[in-house]
Amino acid sequence: MRAMTGGHGLMHIPVLRDAVLAGLTPRPGGRYLDGTFGRGGHARAILERLGPSGRLLVMDRDPEAIAHAHHLFDGDARVAIRRANFSEMAEWDEARAGLDGVLLDLGVSSPQLDDAARGFSFQSDAPLDMRMDPTCGESAADFLARAGDREIADVLFRYGEERMSRRIARAIVARRAEAPLRTTRELAELVERTLGRRERNKHPATRTFQALRLQVNDELGSLERALPAAVEVLKPGGRLAVISFHSLEDRIVKQFIRGPQAVPVRRGLPQPKAAPAPLHAVGRAQMADAGELARNPRARSAVLRIAEKVAAGGAP
Repeated sequence: MRAMTGGHGLMHIPVLRDAVLAGLTPRPGGRYLDGTFGRGGHARAILERLGPSGRLLVMDRDPEAIAHAHHLFDGDARVAIRRANFSEMAEWDEARAGLDGVLLDLGVSSPQLDDAARGFSFQSDAPLDMRMDPTCGESAADFLARAGDREIADVLFRYGEERMSRRIARAIVARRAEAPLRTTRELAELVERTLGRRERNKHPATRTFQALRLQVNDELGSLERALPAAVEVLKPGGRLAVISFHSLEDRIVKQFIRGPQAVPVRRGLPQPKAAPAPLHAVGRAQMADAGELARNPRARSAVLRIAEKVAAGGAP
């Protein structure tokens, strides 16, 4: 979840903005990529620190986000815009020219969440879509209409860490025998009837919605492809900043920064050395402080990790 907007979308608070800027340390003539443009809060903050020779690349798979990027930046020769998944950054010639910094702000953006028609939230009744790019791929409704109960349960357990995944999956399959699930309210009410209210201040469908969103958008797969792509396009000494919003994402980022670990062998045999990690962690994981949380409650689960690309020879 990438930012907070006011009721009319006029206020945009990028999560952990100051920490991101401190980690990326944009310099006037540098080249930087924001792979998750959203509504451009981080991108604008980076651009403010660039001089006439600086370069800002922005990507997003959401056509509405890209339209907003053109509205903001068309006419600024320092900015290049591309509609694509951030996992495809190494396929962009602008990025392959070498970057001093890459930012990935993961998860659903606030504009996506706040637009009921996108189907990300059960707070309003809407089509059960959840696609970040609504022009391609299958919607959450389509997935639930064709997947078997075992596949649905696996998705809910793996991506939502939902302990009652099998019960929910059976209920979904039984329900669709009568009529397919087509709206967010239908799904939320089905999960609530199936599980009851288990946790105080948490809707029982929360994990189900998270899991379906991750599945529909291949979010963890995109992240796993994006991290080595970022290493490929970063210059030695260039920095990667990743903001995660739940443990599944953060675990992938943390393990990638740590690098491949040597597999132990039997005692007495030569112990293999792990391949050198391409990145060096810069400081510890960072989270929003009390002041930011007061301004932007959606930052409460954000975790920022910064890493620097290791130069040839192994020194960062």
